[in-house]
Amino acid sequence: MKSLAPVAIAIAVLALLQVLTASSEYFVYLSLLVGVNVVLAVSLNVINGMTGQFSIGHAGFMAVGAFASALLSQVLNQYRLGFLPEPVEHQLFFFISLVVGGAAAGMCGFIVGLPSLRLRGDYLAIVTLGFGEIILVVVRNTPTFGGALGLSGTPQYTSFFSVWFAVFIVVLFARRLLASPHGRNLVAIREDEVAAEAMGVDTTGYKVRAFVVSSFFAGVAGGLFAHFQSIITPGDSFSFVKSMEIVVMIVAGGLGSTTGAVVAAVVLTLLPEAMRAVFIQIGGGNVALAQSIDQLRKPIFGVLLVVMMLTRPQGIFGTHEAWDLFKRKKGARA
Repeated sequence: MKSLAPVAIAIAVLALLQVLTASSEYFVYLSLLVGVNVVLAVSLNVINGMTGQFSIGHAGFMAVGAFASALLSQVLNQYRLGFLPEPVEHQLFFFISLVVGGAAAGMCGFIVGLPSLRLRGDYLAIVTLGFGEIILVVVRNTPTFGGALGLSGTPQYTSFFSVWFAVFIVVLFARRLLASPHGRNLVAIREDEVAAEAMGVDTTGYKVRAFVVSSFFAGVAGGLFAHFQSIITPGDSFSFVKSMEIVVMIVAGGLGSTTGAVVAAVVLTLLPEAMRAVFIQIGGGNVALAQSIDQLRKPIFGVLLVVMMLTRPQGIFGTHEAWDLFKRKKGARA
């Protein structure tokens, strides 16, 4: 019964989100954006939270997956298999493009991770930051990817179900990984890398595997983003700012906590939108006044994060999961 609890919760949440998004295209867009950010946050948590490394170039792997899957999808969309209905063909091509985009990002993760994960701390962060910037420079100077104007004409295959199914897969994978011997080795590296290596753990090998897995899911998130955004440019969506937004999500949720990454990704994605709506209401229909008030959104958002880091530096859940908190409460009552 315990193993069925996450599945039951996931079905209930998906049903609730489906009801909420059925009445408005704007809510559909928000739900897709939230789902993509959850996949990014949970995947980065494998590196930064479970393994204890510090990567700040996650948006670079998202960009690799986005442009690779979008380009392949445009090529596949020119062909027809003939023996399948057209909607089924589209979903098949969409699935293939997501897998290829994730594999391309995972390959880049392996190329970056194999030499650089022998480094630690700030040195690793600088390497991942440099990778993210290199990806943007390559995209801007490659006509195949649209150059500085970006890539347009990507089929809009991403749906509510596809995004939240990806969320379910990545959360389930992270949960199973943490409960496996591989996950315990990752936690051992996080707690004390020297001691873990002394006990026979292949620290470099495990860090590279974690980096590849995390990069793969970031690539899948990029592919999902590309197929509902339709036009993707090497700008804010894949910049250093985007990487730091994902880092803030997992730090606010609690490094090492999958539940915390999910909750923080949802809250930190919806909070700016909610604040924008409030400021528009305060503006009273005056567009210029509403836009000037809206400039306060980011400073207020930053102040709230600083206050949270001062009052609860371990994040919302710390290294615990939501179900662990319920177990502790039951144990205390007993």
